[in-house]
Order: sequence, then C-alpha cells, then structure tokens
Amino acid sequence: MTTTAPLGTEAQTGPPAAGAAGRRRGTPRRTRTTPGAGFLFVLPFLLVFGLFMVWPIVQGLWMSFTDSSLALRDTSFVGFDNYAEALGDPDVWSSLGNTVVFTVISSVPLVLIALAMALLVHSGLAGQWAWRLAFFAPYLLPVTVVTLIWTWLYQPDLGLGNQLLTTFGLEPVGWLSDESVAMWSVAALTVWWTIGFNFLLYLAALQSLPPTFDEAAALDGAGAWRRLWSVTLPQLRRTTVLVAMLQVLASLKVFDQIYILTKGGPNGSTRPVLEYVYDVGFTGYRLGYASAISYLFFALVIVVSLVQLRLFRQED
Repeated sequence: MTTTAPLGTEAQTGPPAAGAAGRRRGTPRRTRTTPGAGFLFVLPFLLVFGLFMVWPIVQGLWMSFTDSSLALRDTSFVGFDNYAEALGDPDVWSSLGNTVVFTVISSVPLVLIALAMALLVHSGLAGQWAWRLAFFAPYLLPVTVVTLIWTWLYQPDLGLGNQLLTTFGLEPVGWLSDESVAMWSVAALTVWWTIGFNFLLYLAALQSLPPTFDEAAALDGAGAWRRLWSVTLPQLRRTTVLVAMLQVLASLKVFDQIYILTKGGPNGSTRPVLEYVYDVGFTGYRLGYASAISYLFFALVIVVSLVQLRLFRQED
C-alpha cells in the first residue's frame, strides 16, 4: 500500500541542509563584539582632551579661589575674595566695556558686509575666482602680518589713511593715538581680516538654495530686490543665525590684534578684558586674581550664548 504526500509538503520537508543554508542566507550575520572595545578607540582623544582641556579648567578654577602668584611659592585659600575684588575693580568694568563696544561695532559689519559680498559673487559677476580670492585671502594671513600692514596704513605722516584725507583737504586723524578713533581702527582691521570666513559660509548657503522658488517668483513678476527680500533672505535665516552666533563669540574673545597693534592704548581705550587678564596674571604676577576675572568673563560668555540661542530659537 502506497501513500501520497499532500500538495506542498515537499517544500516544507525538503533536505535539512538546504533549509539551513537558506536560513543562513536570509539571516543577518552576527558579529562578535568585545565589551569595552569602543572605549579603546576614543581613549587617545579622552587623554588629550582631559590633559589640555579639562585639567586646565579645573586647575584655573581652583587658582581663582587662592592667592596664587608667580612671585610666591606658597598659596593659600582665600575663598571668594578674588571674585569680590574683581566685581569692584574699575579696570575690569572698563576693559569689559571696551570688549562689548568692539563686539558691537565689529560683529554688525562682519555679518552684513559678508552677506552683501556673497550675494555679489553669487549673482554671476564676471571674474568669480578673482572676487572669491580677494574676499577670502586676508583670512589666511597670520595676525602679525595683518597688524603690520595696518600699522603702515595708520602711520600718522606716511600712512595711506592720512594721505587720502589730506588729498581731499581733510585734517589727518590719529588712527591709533586718538582715544575716540582707536577702537574703530581696530574694528576696521578686524573686519578686513576675518570677513572672508563669514563670506564663505554665506556663499555656500546661497549655492545650496534650490532655484525653484526664485524662478517661480520671477514668473509671477517679482523684481530682483523683491525676490532678494522675500525669497532669498528668508531661506538664509539659519545661516545668518549661525554666522551671528559665531561672530559674537569670536569678537568677545578679541585679544591678539589689539595687543600687537595698540597694546590696549591709548590710555586703555582699546584694552579688552582678556588683555587685562593677561596684564594682571603675567605682568602683575597675580594668577589667582587673573583666574577669577577669567571665570567671571567665562560665565558672561555662557550667558550671552544661551540668551542668543534662545532668542534665535524663538524667531524660528
């Protein structure tokens, strides 16, 4: 007596080896993982980060609570005395005011002029590579070269600035010796030197915008200025937020060009708070007090960053 298997049974009861091979082909291959293996890859970074970032921060915070000095071997804990002295120090407030003034008069043109330059290049102006090179090349120069160039330009007798003024019948200006002009001279140097970075960010954003919105607005009869104001600039809002945030933070940390160009003069009218920290710590030898001023300024930068970020998020 013979029996016949039901239809479809052969497929389910096929050779076991073939079924196992099919399951192996359809199943993702499992890989063995060693616990803690990823930590070994990030360990070099953590060591460098801890040595050159975390440890100086902790050490500086501890020094701000001591009377540490380059002239003394022993240090003692003084609590919040350094912070109380810093809050009552008029030089701290004057240098902080200079920093805020420099941030305002340099950040605004560094955002607006960079946007105008990027729009000019993106409009299809002839000689694209020449414009890009001219706008970005100063950013590649070191600070010593930049300050040397502008020192020559600001020379009271032979500098280009006063030569142009006298050509048009105007009185020469003490670019670096007049207290009411010196900070503006430093801001002009900074704008010329660093605007290439913001220009590059804006140009990259413009090149990534889809042309469909601009083309649709043109078909509806919108002119060039109307398309710029109602189509292009709204699409650049996130880039503008990024550029403004980076620029404000960079301007608050100004030090090197002012130190080389004016050394904070005349009469401290251009001295930023970071230069005052340097003077207190390495000229006055008061490392503990300089650390306290540094951490007060650090707290101010964090507050400004958080407020700025919150305002921009509300606008979005």
